[in-house]
Amino acid sequence: MPVLAWMLAVWILAYLVGAIPFGFLLAKMRGVDIFKEGSGNIGATNVARVLGKKLGVLVFLLDFAKGAGPVALALTLRPVITADSSDAVSKGWLEVGAGLAAFLGHLFPVYLGFRGGKGVATGAGVVLVLTPLATLAALSAWIVALAAWRYVSLASLTAALTLCGVQLGLAGEVAFVNPRTLFCFLACALVFARHRANIRRLLYGQETQIKNEGAMEQFAKTLHVLAMGLWFGSNVFFTFVVGLSLFGASERIGERDGRPDWFPLPEGFRKMDAHIDGPREQGVRVAGHAVEPMFPVYFTLQGLCGLAALATALGWARAYRAEKVHHWRNVILMLALVTVLAGWPLERRVSELRGPRDAMTDAYLQSTTANAAALEAMKAARADFGRWHFYSLMLNFTTTLFVTAGMALTAQLPRRQGSA
Repeated sequence: MPVLAWMLAVWILAYLVGAIPFGFLLAKMRGVDIFKEGSGNIGATNVARVLGKKLGVLVFLLDFAKGAGPVALALTLRPVITADSSDAVSKGWLEVGAGLAAFLGHLFPVYLGFRGGKGVATGAGVVLVLTPLATLAALSAWIVALAAWRYVSLASLTAALTLCGVQLGLAGEVAFVNPRTLFCFLACALVFARHRANIRRLLYGQETQIKNEGAMEQFAKTLHVLAMGLWFGSNVFFTFVVGLSLFGASERIGERDGRPDWFPLPEGFRKMDAHIDGPREQGVRVAGHAVEPMFPVYFTLQGLCGLAALATALGWARAYRAEKVHHWRNVILMLALVTVLAGWPLERRVSELRGPRDAMTDAYLQSTTANAAALEAMKAARADFGRWHFYSLMLNFTTTLFVTAGMALTAQLPRRQGSA
């Protein structure tokens, strides 16, 4: 069977599966025409609003599965279709096309005269299989946005934008020729297009909002505590455990005479004088290069935790105006988040200066005679690096202070009026 015929067969099957209107069918089984109830949408949100949360969850899971299933099937069939015989298959167009077909099937189902849902659940199933890391970030954004603003539509739009942003970062330089990235942007555009009415209602303050009662209020508090705990824990662990212990251990190994066999002392690092300690420099440099790859993860995690903590706390200052602690909580979290956002480019500057610092240090270490020019160049490069590294450390310690204060304030979460 030709490769193109295989691909078309998979895509057509994916569309037909994606077009199955589970929300419409389950509502029909209850004697309800979902098109005439609530928002008139066949998706999980409207089904939950009309027929209850349990049925809404079931519809979400089924719609999710009809997005994930066709993509998983396409990936399974790739060896059968022989990926190396087709550039389109090897680059991922088979599974991306299956995901797009399933997604379009939900938006425009042939069984209902092309009147479909908004594609959030089905799209989530597709991207979970295609790009799980970006999907995890989008799901986190959806949860945070729902807890903070209590608008399902706004949470979905936020998740779609997050998906595109994270996938763009993961794909790197080949982002706009990567089929998965192109799918994410197309899906995002279609989700926004299908939410036109919701966006209009949001702008005019007419969108339906989940009531801030019981479980919903507790959910926001729980999310805030988890975000603050992870933010505080990661900051303290990286700063005082990873940083201090790694540099301390590396320096000690570098300075001692009986080095382990796996950490030999190169000839160029044997030099020791009033200006440089070669063996110790080797240990410090190993620690620096070991820590450097951790910074993108470190700052990303801090930024996400900060956004989650601040988003869930912003509404408390308005809802509980008499309790000033919530106003100060927001101020502290904003300042902490600003220091994180400022810390990342500052750390990039430090990383850029590490190269010249190492190069000038190596030039001096390898000089066999007194070389005033090499010494001055090394001193200048090391002083420049040290100055910016000091700025970075001080900013990180400032973040630690703000985050510690924010963590302490989790003991002062808002209480419902009349609660003991």
